[in-house]
Amino acid sequence: MRQDILEYLLEHKGQYVSGQKISELFGISRTAVWKHIHVLKQRGYIIDSFTKKGYCLQQAPELLNVEELKEELGDYLLGNTLYYYEKVDSTNNICKRFGMTDAPEGTVVIAEEQTGGRGRLERTFLSPFAKGLWFSVLFRPPFAPMESSKMTLLAAVAVANAIKKNGLSCQIKWPNDILVDSKKLVGILTELNASMESINYLVMGIGVNTNISKKELPRDLKKIVTSFEIEDVSVNRTELLKEILGQLERYYDMAKTVGFGPILEEWRTLSGMLHKNVEVISHNTEYEGKAVDIDEDGNLLVETDQGIKKVIAGDVRVRTKE
Repeated sequence: MRQDILEYLLEHKGQYVSGQKISELFGISRTAVWKHIHVLKQRGYIIDSFTKKGYCLQQAPELLNVEELKEELGDYLLGNTLYYYEKVDSTNNICKRFGMTDAPEGTVVIAEEQTGGRGRLERTFLSPFAKGLWFSVLFRPPFAPMESSKMTLLAAVAVANAIKKNGLSCQIKWPNDILVDSKKLVGILTELNASMESINYLVMGIGVNTNISKKELPRDLKKIVTSFEIEDVSVNRTELLKEILGQLERYYDMAKTVGFGPILEEWRTLSGMLHKNVEVISHNTEYEGKAVDIDEDGNLLVETDQGIKKVIAGDVRVRTKE
């Protein structure tokens, strides 16, 4: 019903239509019309409303061009099967369900909004309607399960290159956050289903902040999160998604043909953490040191007073004071 009302407003964009007329047209109460309009406003549609005049759609958010995506990605591995949703709890949750079926590798799940987006360490990930790219990709990689962590670093390299091609200079925070001037622009969450011998499927969830304004960020995120809009860089979400998927496919092909070595070397080049003093919170322990390198498995190597420590999982932050 909400979609029907939206399409009607889009047909009459710039014109006032009465709530009574919408009510009669769709067979719902005027209170129900108001509730649908309220939700549309929350999702970024600018709708003026005046007593006796009704509602007037002034501006609509840029939505992803799904038909264009399907047409241009149809011949590629990533995006050969594409599912688009207006609103979901988590694209990763949906993609994992596809992973447990015979869904083909390269299946992509996209949503305009997530209500339960998650990042690493079970943190919530802000995913407002049409304000970013919120999507997940299904992989069925031919690698041993012990190599799955390197897929996360592969994703970071691919996404960082796509971001740079769209006008923003960025760096990688171990293992896979993409930062602009120390503020988070992109989050990546990789989830694995595997046996001891092989990977059944791997789901890679990616969130990119595009149109979020600073005033829309919660107070606790204003100093640590950014977006293309906050950085004053214009970006087309559909084109950016195509670029990210193209880069992901390129590096995935590289990993399958020549291995992860060149990708890890590029990760080092893009890193904003190596050779800096860091704080590590891992497995209920905290310590400080200098991030000196990553090993062949993608684990972070931190030089401490007690020697080199290997960080396999955890939270690592660059120290603000040396």
